[in-house]
Amino acid sequence: MKCYEYIIKGRVQGVGFRYFTYNNALLYKVKGYVKNLTDGSVEVLAIGEDDTISEFIKVLKKGPSLSKVNDIITNEIDNCPHYNDFKIRY
Repeated sequence: MKCYEYIIKGRVQGVGFRYFTYNNALLYKVKGYVKNLTDGSVEVLAIGEDDTISEFIKVLKKGPSLSKVNDIITNEIDNCPHYNDFKIRY
């Protein structure tokens, strides 16, 4: 299992991006969370197999129809916390 933190920048708040991410995390069996950040970006902590995470992030690059993803900053996390599911954080 790999663990990544993604900071997604662009028009990603107020467009259903967290719910889009949540639904796709369930589809791809990714664990972790998604939350809005105060600077207008979205943070995603994604835990899963490399090929699954790769497909998951491809979907997030497209985002829901009203979003526009300009950049995704990726950080691999070595000591990742354990998650049993995927949550939307507020």
